[in-house]
Amino acid sequence: MNQLFRNYLKQAGWFRPARLMRHHRQQRQGHPDWTRILDRDRSEWEAALERSRSGPKVLIATSFGGHLAVTPVESMLAVALTLRGARPEILLCDSALPACMACEVSWYPNQEAFLEFGPKPDLCKECFKPAHHMYQGAGFRVHRYSDWLATADHTRAEEILDETPYASIPALVVDGIAVGEHAMAGTLRFFARGTLDAEQHAESVLRRYLHAALLTTFSTQHLLADHPFETAVFHHGIYVPQGLIGEVARKFHTRVVNWHPAYRKKSFLFSHGDTYHQTLLHEPTSEWENMEWNAELESETLRYLESRWTGHEDWIWFHENPSFDLDELTQDIGVDLQRPCIGLMTNVAWDAQLHYDANAFPDMLSWLFATIEHFRGRPELQLIIRVHPAELRGALPSRQKVVDELRGAFPTLPSNVFVIGPESRLSTYAVMARCDSILIYGTKAGIELTSLGVPVITAGEAFIRNKGITLDAKSSEDYFELLQKLPLGERLVDAELERARKYAFHFFFRRMIPLEFMEPTGAYPPYRIATDSIEPFLPGRSRGLDIICDGILKGTSFVYPAEELLRGV
Repeated sequence: MNQLFRNYLKQAGWFRPARLMRHHRQQRQGHPDWTRILDRDRSEWEAALERSRSGPKVLIATSFGGHLAVTPVESMLAVALTLRGARPEILLCDSALPACMACEVSWYPNQEAFLEFGPKPDLCKECFKPAHHMYQGAGFRVHRYSDWLATADHTRAEEILDETPYASIPALVVDGIAVGEHAMAGTLRFFARGTLDAEQHAESVLRRYLHAALLTTFSTQHLLADHPFETAVFHHGIYVPQGLIGEVARKFHTRVVNWHPAYRKKSFLFSHGDTYHQTLLHEPTSEWENMEWNAELESETLRYLESRWTGHEDWIWFHENPSFDLDELTQDIGVDLQRPCIGLMTNVAWDAQLHYDANAFPDMLSWLFATIEHFRGRPELQLIIRVHPAELRGALPSRQKVVDELRGAFPTLPSNVFVIGPESRLSTYAVMARCDSILIYGTKAGIELTSLGVPVITAGEAFIRNKGITLDAKSSEDYFELLQKLPLGERLVDAELERARKYAFHFFFRRMIPLEFMEPTGAYPPYRIATDSIEPFLPGRSRGLDIICDGILKGTSFVYPAEELLRGV
């Protein structure tokens, strides 16, 4: 490490320089070795590349080339689409952005260094080049952000930054693009907080993300104006830069496909038009409600949902060695299970902070505080608040802890309100299954609990809402009217229970599309492509991959017919 870089690390306040070196080593070694894989079938691959030159153009907007949970999937999709006659082209950031999804506050104990230098001296160093080498080595055209940014774009971005008051940034719209909303979402993710009130450098970091959002918008607009693509494919669909790419693509009438790793091992969620955070809320119930249902499908659904209690069939889970002994709930926390209990499940405060029309409250904490105040006047009921374990065990641990927020808002909680912290090993499912009903804002657990027959009231962007299964609050007034009906005193009736389990099967088995060649590593990168040839990527070899590629190229549904496979069709 040269002295100049040592001085930078010292100024940036790096407390673990070895972490950066490890990060750079992962970038160099973590991408799929497509040269090795393709060499085995080189002539077939070269022929496919030649055929693809006249095929439909697909933009694989990877952008953040250092995201090693992304490049295995998106480079694999580029290969698979080429083998189906399409012409994928790649978009990568080449250190053009002053902030992005790669940045997070834990990298920068000295935030002043981030404000002065941004990610360029450290995180950018090994982000672009390894990904560029991987994609070019496979024969794909790579577009760089800076190729599509002129001096006038930088000047315009600076002018907008200078003219926009801090308070106006979240609502800022430029060229019809909600740049402010995505800049805010990216900033909240940077700080791992649901609000910026407690952050000394909130405005400066938000302005960095706004700057990045503007440059992404301008660059993507120029690219799509000059190179029309039929489809743009990229991960997440939110934050900076992905959220802006989606906004621009929709403006240019380019079909958008977003994806994300799913819960079940070797499976992925794909969605049309927007991030799955938005699309699953409004997915037509006709996608699943008329599915032929039988005891075999119900049994498989319940078997998998039971596995969720320990997570042994998932590669995303947050309960490590959960305890199912509820003595802690009664003896240590003080809950009386002989009296009516209402469960409340939080979600991570900063996660996917976008605008949702369906929300009955402006944010999760507002909902939580208002709910506690309601229960202050309901001494006949007990409210059990389960704080999401992902606050501590998620990929990006939250710096805005619900327990801390509760202490600030309620120095003394009402005597009938009890809190299970994120560190507790108590099984969320075991606790919530004992409750009369459950209150949720955005957690996915509502899908599982309704399948057990537990009534659920939704107040926010939970995927289970709008499915004809839950009691969905459309406003705060509506929410409190629903609370007045508590306790409900009964489980879901048979027809409701069947509907809940149908949706659970649809969500976990049909929307989560399996790719059998994506092997979990148990480390980082989280999965690898387990093949040494192009064979698994050819049409007809993987039903899941065929469904994904058809969805990208033809706009067909990203629904895996798991029920047919279980019936042996």
